[in-house]
Amino acid sequence: MDSLDELQQALGIQFTDISLLRKSLVHRSFLNENPGDLIDSNERLEYLGDAVIGLVVAEKLYLDHPDFDEGRMTRLRSALVRREMLARVARSINLGNYLFLGKGEDSSGGRQKTANLSCAMEAVIAAVYIDRGYAETESMVMRLLADEWEKVLNKPAVIDYKSKLQELIQSKKQRIPSYHVTGMEGPDHIKTFSVEVRLGDTVLGSGSGKNKKEAEAEAAREALEKLR
Repeated sequence: MDSLDELQQALGIQFTDISLLRKSLVHRSFLNENPGDLIDSNERLEYLGDAVIGLVVAEKLYLDHPDFDEGRMTRLRSALVRREMLARVARSINLGNYLFLGKGEDSSGGRQKTANLSCAMEAVIAAVYIDRGYAETESMVMRLLADEWEKVLNKPAVIDYKSKLQELIQSKKQRIPSYHVTGMEGPDHIKTFSVEVRLGDTVLGSGSGKNKKEAEAEAAREALEKLR
């Protein structure tokens, strides 16, 4: 695992309490295989980080875009904090290199899994918030989100992928796609849902998210990309 000094450089943050950063990187699989080594996994920090990044993004949208109505701000915030987005940000700073994983999770590609990376990214944000306060956290989040922020805000509109997919399929097949939950992971407050969208027995796309609605939208987006 790489030095946490390198991670702090990538974040642009110097921790006062480095143990907070270390805790933010601990996947529960590590504790299962190393009982007693560390006090806790990053799940509680993840819970807080989810709220912090939501506030940062919501505040930025509200202050910088007085012409945006509530509906548009809500859609943009959802696009900017969804798990796939956070995982891409995590990959951009090689966050997977720093994770504490169990051997099984590590050998199965856990350092690049979207769920692990997005959860760790939220936990890191919470660690920064506790250690350095809101102002530095806000600055870091906006710096890390800069590229994705521009992409999302420059789109003509946030796409309703489920409606687009249904319109496309009905125009060709006169049938309606169906959505099926294929898995759920994690404790109740931070579950990850996996969903497939199907036409009959054919799987058109799959996706994951913090709730079924988010996972269905991601599955529909993938299906649209494949069909087009």
